[in-house]
Amino acid sequence: MEGVGLPHVNKLLIFMASLCLLTPLAAQKIRVGAATDLNFAMNDLASRFGQKTGNKVASSFGASGNFYSEIENGAPFDLFFSADAEYPKKLAVAGKMDSASLRTYALGRLVLWVPAGSKLDPQKMKMDLLLDSSVKRIAIANPEHAPYGRAAMAALDHYIIQGLVKDKLVLGEDIGQAAQFVESENAQAGLIALSLAMSPTMKDKGKYWELPQDAYPEIRQDAGIVSSSKQKQAAQAFLDYVTSPEGGAVLEQYGFRVPSRP
Repeated sequence: MEGVGLPHVNKLLIFMASLCLLTPLAAQKIRVGAATDLNFAMNDLASRFGQKTGNKVASSFGASGNFYSEIENGAPFDLFFSADAEYPKKLAVAGKMDSASLRTYALGRLVLWVPAGSKLDPQKMKMDLLLDSSVKRIAIANPEHAPYGRAAMAALDHYIIQGLVKDKLVLGEDIGQAAQFVESENAQAGLIALSLAMSPTMKDKGKYWELPQDAYPEIRQDAGIVSSSKQKQAAQAFLDYVTSPEGGAVLEQYGFRVPSRP
């Protein structure tokens, strides 16, 4: 720099370096594939995480089995929050997810839900409600790829009524669609996730009874980092946040159980 003394050059370099330090790093965008039962909880968690870190979490919601197939075929997600522990494990075995990152973040809860205008009381009738003649259709998630659907079928077996109600069953693509069927009264009752029954869109539109834990296999929900992720550091930070005490408190607020941490 001709005509500029060395001290002035040093001061200019220091000033430019200080500007770099004051300018925040570009926020990263994390792509998440999440089970439908997380719809409201995940949006809250993403908002809180974004406020803390500046990173944006873009979530897609659907059946865990569908996300399993998509990630197996190379879908560009950074994180997979499944409603089933087995799907992430299978993807890890196939090299599609980082096995060291896998962890259980929540335990799902199943409820029997009916619209608010129903004359039937799930708290009193419990599963006998499904045998009432006024119940023509019962909404559940498709058990072929939705963990809550498998839990619902197991519960019907547990109460020895599956054979009596099998012709009433209507299957949603995922637990969110099953909830929509009963919320819109296209079904008179549904076996859905507690997290959806407690959601802002449904909590005032129906009434429910929570099935006891021994009525169906534990809905252990696992998450992990997708191997092809280009945002692994940010993805790990979000996973750590969701499984932190603060993240666990948010999940419990939305109707999940949180596993005890060592």
